[in-house]
Amino acid sequence: MQSQNYSYPLNPGWSTAEMETVIAMLRAVEDAYEVGINRQELLKCYWAFKQIVNSKAEEKQIGRDFERESGYVLYRVVKQARESDARTIKMAGDQ
Repeated sequence: MQSQNYSYPLNPGWSTAEMETVIAMLRAVEDAYEVGINRQELLKCYWAFKQIVNSKAEEKQIGRDFERESGYVLYRVVKQARESDARTIKMAGDQ
């Protein structure tokens, strides 16, 4: 398990609820790498995240910033969740 001495990439213009939604998505990514996460739960978090971060460019920027801070890749997790039929998403060997 990685030490969480990093900050989440957040937009100061977001409301508290929007920040909580984005953080929930980033925590879901962390879970996918660290312990595994239910695929449907992950996709639900991603859907809520996309309601706030609806621009692909902004999503990519958040993903890059988060990867730089944590080493976890938002894009890979979402891609695996979309392409997999597995009940649980667990990123293996990507760290």
